[in-house]
Amino acid sequence: MIRQKKIALINDVTGFGRCSVTVELPIISALKIQVCPLPTALLSVHTGFKNYFMDDFTDRMGDYIDSWQKNNLTFDAIATGFLGSAAQIEIVRRFIKNFPAVVIIDPVMGDHGKIYASYTKEMCRRMRELLEFADLVTPNLTEACELLGVAYPTGGVVSDSELATMAANIAAKTRGGRVIITGVTLDIDDGSNISNFIFDKGQINIVPSRRLGGDRSGTGDAFFAVVAASWLNGESLIDATGKAAEFVTKCIAHADKLNLAWNWGLPFEEFLTELH
Repeated sequence: MIRQKKIALINDVTGFGRCSVTVELPIISALKIQVCPLPTALLSVHTGFKNYFMDDFTDRMGDYIDSWQKNNLTFDAIATGFLGSAAQIEIVRRFIKNFPAVVIIDPVMGDHGKIYASYTKEMCRRMRELLEFADLVTPNLTEACELLGVAYPTGGVVSDSELATMAANIAAKTRGGRVIITGVTLDIDDGSNISNFIFDKGQINIVPSRRLGGDRSGTGDAFFAVVAASWLNGESLIDATGKAAEFVTKCIAHADKLNLAWNWGLPFEEFLTELH
């Protein structure tokens, strides 16, 4: 019998700025997987705007999850994004234990060598502990360094051998042994490319893509959504990563063409119908 897959998506819901659930839900849906959001917070705009409203959902997440349990819901996968507190990480830990499924963790902790101001040492420690449940982890270089407790490399430039060691060490902390270190600059590159380093149970691959423009909100969310959904649909990590890199590159190029502000995110809506 044909059955549609379901993914529980744990992340914040942001009204404007194209990030988190508002990016991931339509992309995953376009790839034919039902998305069931579990909100961690509600924001009017993301924190890259000067003025924003935020409603923390920590105290309501327990009742929300209880309702899912009482309705005997099940999921094929659980995907985690930005978590706002140590308490939320603990809630996610309990959720994973109570809803057996494939677990895909995007440890949204920082970028460009800096951990986000909202992340405490306790939260970083709890995030490392959460890895034990992961079948796939998708950190950027900053997050990979933090998960391992090692220094961020000078200028954010690394060798493939350094990445192999880092990815293997992160994979050893997981149950699935699969890691994608995203958006890295390799020391052998001339700066025109940005690469994604795949470690799949010991098998290593590098998927490069063109480096375009500067940072844009939601880029990592779009990349994660394509990878998670494609992999859950049975594609290899290499194919899923290549598809995600191509999709994001196309969106960034169109954002530049439209001259969008960085905090307006990616105009991914233009290309949703191309996903399959």
